Amino acid sequence: MQSVQVKTTDSIYPIIVGENILHELTTILANLEPSKVLLVTDDLVDQLYGDKVLDLLKKNWSTCKYVIENGEASKSFPVFYNIQTYALKEKLDRNSVIIAFGGGVVGDLAGFVAATFMRGIPYIQVPTTLLAHDSAVGGKVAINHPEGKNMIGAFYQPKAVLYDSSFLKSLPKDELRSGFAEVIKHSLIRNETFYHFLNSTIKDLSDLTSERLSDMILEGIKIKADVVSKDEKELGLREILNFGHTLGHAIESQAGYGKISHGDCVAIGMIFAVWLSQKTYHHHLNYDEIVKWFNQIGFPTRIPTSFSSEDLLNKMLSDKKTRSNQIKMILLEKIGVTSSKVFTKEELLTLLEQWREMEEEEIV
Repeated sequence: MQSVQVKTTDSIYPIIVGENILHELTTILANLEPSKVLLVTDDLVDQLYGDKVLDLLKKNWSTCKYVIENGEASKSFPVFYNIQTYALKEKLDRNSVIIAFGGGVVGDLAGFVAATFMRGIPYIQVPTTLLAHDSAVGGKVAINHPEGKNMIGAFYQPKAVLYDSSFLKSLPKDELRSGFAEVIKHSLIRNETFYHFLNSTIKDLSDLTSERLSDMILEGIKIKADVVSKDEKELGLREILNFGHTLGHAIESQAGYGKISHGDCVAIGMIFAVWLSQKTYHHHLNYDEIVKWFNQIGFPTRIPTSFSSEDLLNKMLSDKKTRSNQIKMILLEKIGVTSSKVFTKEELLTLLEQWREMEEEEIV
């Protein structure tokens, strides 16, 4: 078991990582002394682990459980409202604690409920997916809107993050790949040595052994914790965590939430960002090597042909980082070193079309 601390302006909290450490949840809760505990999870996680966690909690605290349907579609206002209603009927108060037990959808949704219920009550993140090693850290909580992903939300830090890697054993292959995209992102933006380790070691998802996963999760969490500690509310440095996400979120929204996984969309976004970085800074970033590696792992590396570039640009313009009809793209000066550049819609549309045409010619 290892622990990393996140320090923000108003709080310090631990991220505890290890295998079979779920029992540590009782220690965290004992320090918070909750009047009541609300466990929020999804139906798939509930089938596998719900009773186990509920039994652990009920030994010491009055506990209730709310189960959402698995999938991105649950990160919506109606589900958010229903959980608020349930919490009120169960008579949660300002001393109650919410536990987000699941993947990124559960974490974002339950965290936003905690941020807004009675103007804010404590919550704990207990992620169960590889993807959530990224989303559970940093206090960005939100729900989706048809006009954009994570457009309604808050910055609200948890009291703790407990990452029991034993939960990863039940992950489907697609979910594992989706989460690995965020691991790769952390290496590309902040740690060249980590990137070369991943590139040389992980040629297939079967190479993600338990030991390697634990090391990757910890390294990714350290990178994100460091960035969040220096820029809690995305006023500057934290924007680097959006590498690959501006286009990735647009693809995810265009497809319909849940149709293409978040990680697969970010993978396409990162490929475009690497190409755009090379074109902008004239630095060699081994673009072809990265594309080949992503293909080996099973990531899509091209935008579906049915998606128009114009529609995607309109989605990108509604991104939270867009200012005055200009789009900020996080780019790489080299592996491990980020920069950013602002493009007009027309400039980026031309570049996106150029990249797509080049990729289509490669297929032919």
